[in-house]
Amino acid sequence: MPERRTGRAPVAVLISGSGTNMAALLYASRADDCPYEIVLVASNDPAAGGLKLARAEGVPTFALPHKGMDRADHDAAMDAAIRESGAQYVALAGYMRILTSGFVSGWEGRMLNIHPSLLPRYKGLHTHERAIEAGDSHAGCSVHLVTAELDDGPLLGQTPVAILPGDTPDSLAARVLIAEHQLYSRCLAAYVSRETDPQWLLGQLRPRAMAQPQAEETVSHGMACFGIAGGKKFAYVSSDHHGDGRVALLCKISGLDEQAMLIERDAMRFFRPAYFGDGWIAIRLDLGGVDWDEIEGWLARSWRAVAPKKLTRLLDAADAF
Repeated sequence: MPERRTGRAPVAVLISGSGTNMAALLYASRADDCPYEIVLVASNDPAAGGLKLARAEGVPTFALPHKGMDRADHDAAMDAAIRESGAQYVALAGYMRILTSGFVSGWEGRMLNIHPSLLPRYKGLHTHERAIEAGDSHAGCSVHLVTAELDDGPLLGQTPVAILPGDTPDSLAARVLIAEHQLYSRCLAAYVSRETDPQWLLGQLRPRAMAQPQAEETVSHGMACFGIAGGKKFAYVSSDHHGDGRVALLCKISGLDEQAMLIERDAMRFFRPAYFGDGWIAIRLDLGGVDWDEIEGWLARSWRAVAPKKLTRLLDAADAF
């Protein structure tokens, strides 16, 4: 069985059949520079051929037939298995079930699908037949984020495939499948890599920091930082600072005791920022799965720690009404 490798985004793949796209994702994940790994292959059909392949490749599997089950109950069971696997992302790869809104919302922004058409054209089934009948010059495939509306989420990538004279839906589908196998792994790798990309992380943090009263952004010691206009700094964003290889948010805290407590509780996520002293804590942003609401709370607390009392009194008075 292949060893789990740290630093890679864990992905669960849902299938209903032979699982060729799942196999393409799995084999792409074996490359040394691939940023994801497959931690579970799950299906609504215990006889799905892709499950046998996954087991042979040492990937954990889960299967639960949907017949006779309430749709929401089946989705809840699938969701529980995915979460137990530790997956942070879900890749639909020929999963022939319409998912409930509750399942979709639980994986908002973290569930991808591949569809055999150039979306937004030809949502749903029989895409190749429809493209040929319409006289299109090209068919193709699309990778998109999954939303509650069928085949309607934001596009992450597409590959056009020429329609040849005399093509049938089957002959066209065979060529589109080749494109699918190449496109899906590239899009998945690019998407999960965002969460270790310093610029993407800063882009997520910036609006939350700037939402604090009278906030301004500057650069200090080579780091993006946020402070109160004309006042003190309340947050820094460290990216490989002094070659430590980490992307982190630096926030104000109460002092040495809290700093030690946070590091003891989670030494992977929290660390003492060099040259900042005991009144600061560094919070890793590049480990994946960042709770941005929690980060917003850290920013608000850090802002309040340095804000002048006249400003905090005004806020407290406003909150009272």
